[in-house]
Amino acid sequence: MKSAVETLNPTRVRLTVEVPFEELKDSLDAAYKKINQQVTVKGFRKGKIPARVIDQRFGRGAVLEEAVNDALPKFYTEAVNEAELSVLGQPEVDITELKDGETLNFTAEVDIRPSIEIPDFSGIEVEVDAVEVTDEDVDKAVEELRERFASTAPVERAAEDGDVVTIDLQAKVDGEVLEDGVADGVSYTIGSGELLEGIDDAVKGVEAGGEATFTSELKGGSAAGKEAEVTVKVTQVAKRELPELDDEFAQLASEFDTIEELRADSRKRLENMKQYDQATQAQERVLEKLLELVEVPVPEKLLEDEINTRKHNLEHHQLGQMGLDLAKYLEIQGKSEEEFDAETKEAAVKGIKTQFVLDELVKQEKLNVNQEELTEHLMRRAASSGMSPDQFAQAVVEGGQVPLLVGEVARGKALAVVVEKATVKDTNGEIIDLDDEEDEDTTETSAEETPAESAEEKTEG
Repeated sequence: MKSAVETLNPTRVRLTVEVPFEELKDSLDAAYKKINQQVTVKGFRKGKIPARVIDQRFGRGAVLEEAVNDALPKFYTEAVNEAELSVLGQPEVDITELKDGETLNFTAEVDIRPSIEIPDFSGIEVEVDAVEVTDEDVDKAVEELRERFASTAPVERAAEDGDVVTIDLQAKVDGEVLEDGVADGVSYTIGSGELLEGIDDAVKGVEAGGEATFTSELKGGSAAGKEAEVTVKVTQVAKRELPELDDEFAQLASEFDTIEELRADSRKRLENMKQYDQATQAQERVLEKLLELVEVPVPEKLLEDEINTRKHNLEHHQLGQMGLDLAKYLEIQGKSEEEFDAETKEAAVKGIKTQFVLDELVKQEKLNVNQEELTEHLMRRAASSGMSPDQFAQAVVEGGQVPLLVGEVARGKALAVVVEKATVKDTNGEIIDLDDEEDEDTTETSAEETPAESAEEKTEG
C-alpha cells in the first residue's frame, strides 16, 4: 500500500491511497465466505458454494463491493497512522479506481487537529476580586440560618407578606378544570415567588376560609405556557416566628455554644467560599489570556457539530425539563434568534479552542493522570450528576467514557500549570498566591466546564 497526504487547510487533509490487488486477498476471502452463508444454490450445500459459481450467479461486482467495504477501514487507518495524523470525526471516502486483479485507489478527506504552538505564557497577568467578608455578609448568613429554624403559629387575621398560608388551588383553561390543575393543602410563603405569578397579590388580605381568583401563565403540566384562571382558597394563615439570636439558638442550629462562635464560623465559611470563587475567577481569566496568545484554527465540521449539539441539549434537555421551548426561552432572556446563534457559536469556538490548547499543553508539559487523580475527579463528577460514585463509574465504563474523564483531568492539570506561572492580583493590588490544593480543586472544575463536552467526544480520536 502507498499513501500520500495533501493539506487542504490547517484543519483538513486529503489522503490518497493506492492498494495492490493482492492486499485485498483476505477481504475477498471473507467476502466469499459471507456471501456463502447468505445465499443458496441448488446442488451445493450451504457454505460450500465455489467462488466461480458465486461470480456466475451473483456477479463478481457484488463480491468486490463486499471486499472493498471490509478493507477500506483497515487501509484508511494504516494511512492515517503512517502519516501520524490526529484525525477528527469520520472521513469522506471516494473510490477513484477499482480494477479487478490490479488495484484499488481511493481518497479520504478528513478533519485533523491543527498544529498549535504554545508561546511563553509566564507573563500572563490577571486581576480578580479581593476576598472581603463584611459584617453585613455575616449578618445575612446568620439570618438565612435563622430563617431555616423559623416556626409558624396560626393567626386569626388576613394574610400578609411573609406569612405561611395553607391553600387549595384549582386551575381552569378555557373554562375547563385541568386534570393536573387541582392541588389541596399546599403550604406557601407569601413573597417567596415559588408558585404562580400573581398569587401573592391574590392571597394577601384574605383570611382563612376566603378565596380569590387570578389569571396566570402555567409554568408546567399539561397546559404549560397557557393562560389559566386560578382559584385559590386559603384554609389557614400562619405567622412565621424567628428564634432569638442568642447562645441558645447557636446550640440549636450548630455545634457551637455561643452566638459569637457561630458568627466566627460563618465568617470563616464565607471567606473560604470567596477564596474558592477567587481561584475559579483567576483560572478563568488566565485561560482567556492564554487563548488570546494562541492562534487556533477551528475545523468547520467540528464547529458545526458542536453548535448543533449545544442547541439540541438546550432545547431537548434543559428547556424541556422546565416546560419551555426555544422561542419562549429567548423571550424570557430578551434575545433575538440571531443573538442566540452568535452567542452559541462564540461559546462553541471557545470550547473547542480551549480543548485544543490544553491538550497541546498536556503533551508539551508531559502531564500524566494517575489512578488517585482519576478517582477523585470521578467522585466530584458523580456528586454533580446526582449519582452515586459506583453508579457513575459503571455508566462511564459502559459508555466507553473513561478516556474523556482522563482528558478532563489532564486538561485541568495543564491549566493549573499556566495559572501557577501567571501573576494574579486582586482589586486591592495584592498578589494572590494560589496554593496547590486550591489549584487542584478549581482548575479541574473549570477544565470540565469550559471545553464543550461534545467537542471532547469528537476530538478524542
